[in-house]
Amino acid sequence: MKNLTVKDILKVTKGELLLGKENLECKTFSKDTRKIKKGDTYIGIKGETFDGSSFWKQALENGAQAVIIENVEVTKEEKEKFKGKVIVKVENTLDALYKIAKYKRSLYDIPVVAITGSVGKTSTKDIVANVVGQKYKTLKTIGNNNNNIGLPFTILRMQDEEAAVLEMGMNHFGEISLLTSIAKPTICVITNIGTSHIGNLGSRENILKAKLEILEGSKNPTIVINNDNDLLHKWYEENKNTKNILTYGINEKSDLNAEKMTLKPNCSEYECKIDGIENKIKVPIGGEHFVLNSLCAITVGKALGIENKKIIKGIESFELTKKRMDITTLKNGVKIINDAYNASFESMKASLKVLSEFKENRKIAVLGDMFELGDFSKELHEKVGHEVVENKIDILICNGGNSKNIVEQAKKDGMNEDKIYYFENKKEILETLEKIAKPGDIILFKASNGMKFYELAEEMVKKSE
Repeated sequence: MKNLTVKDILKVTKGELLLGKENLECKTFSKDTRKIKKGDTYIGIKGETFDGSSFWKQALENGAQAVIIENVEVTKEEKEKFKGKVIVKVENTLDALYKIAKYKRSLYDIPVVAITGSVGKTSTKDIVANVVGQKYKTLKTIGNNNNNIGLPFTILRMQDEEAAVLEMGMNHFGEISLLTSIAKPTICVITNIGTSHIGNLGSRENILKAKLEILEGSKNPTIVINNDNDLLHKWYEENKNTKNILTYGINEKSDLNAEKMTLKPNCSEYECKIDGIENKIKVPIGGEHFVLNSLCAITVGKALGIENKKIIKGIESFELTKKRMDITTLKNGVKIINDAYNASFESMKASLKVLSEFKENRKIAVLGDMFELGDFSKELHEKVGHEVVENKIDILICNGGNSKNIVEQAKKDGMNEDKIYYFENKKEILETLEKIAKPGDIILFKASNGMKFYELAEEMVKKSE
């Protein structure tokens, strides 16, 4: 266990000690006064609408042993009141967070797997961490804390771990560059290059460029990529002779391939050769994209020298982060698929494909807007409408300004208008589902997180209890 001291923090941040002792150990860190635990070190991060440093007294009163703050004057009376505690003043708390996390990471000579991609980062992180965890005590990103604040705080959770699996998200150029400079990954994973955030970055080629920033954090990392993705495949062909790249895929010939694949609604099965030995793999979640996630996990596992038996156990026993393909059967026999955490065209397509695999059931797709698509929004929503028809979805229900394009395209592609519903408000969605849903129906909820479609799925489950 390598705990930081106040002295370490002062050194890396060039901060000023206003109160307390330098030899105090800082084991746990927090940015939320409402979730402070006794002994935490509170870092007052400045947000868009508030300044975390202004809550330093609440942090100490709630049990924090130390606070790191900026732009705050501490009175003599306050120092007396909090005697025995530590107050460190820095120029910029966000910059201080980065520096402290970088220093913490430098204390650990362990494998660090960093994962990025347009879709599937969190589910890939979950399954990779489960595989790595079969051999090593593993730190992983909780939920989707994958941004410039979530990742450093994840690293600050390091105690006696032997490996780490970290998720990296981005909306703009430079964001992954920052994250990888903190995390210093030894294995860099890119799951795919799709259309998420294309409105910010302008093209899929620019998205690839932004994702490749992940390689900047280490001199010679092992790179793991999905070789089925067109842009990643092209990049691999251009760089395979100069970089240490491992590939996985279903369609393109790769270092690791899925063969004899069987896709079912609740699971998938396939065979693959690992070290020349044929293995049967069962993935406990349906969908081709989860086959790819599992192939990624196997590839990472082999790169870390984990034996086949443990790798397979890690795949077969993993569980997804909530709101990602959560399947619940209601008392009336209706099945709910809550996949409403986020959405892009690629993830919409994948979810509709999973829905289509319920062959004997009536399939209902409740779809909302996809965000951050910019000038590509109309085209990509129309493509979703095409996928609805292509996957033979029985009933389409939409809400959101952009989702009108889903509706119009589904009509153009020949879907019966009697089977299409568009509502201006979400309340009407639940009212309609209560009327039309029958035992055995499968209902998919899918939209960008800001649409809050997960609330609709949760409400249906709640009413059924």
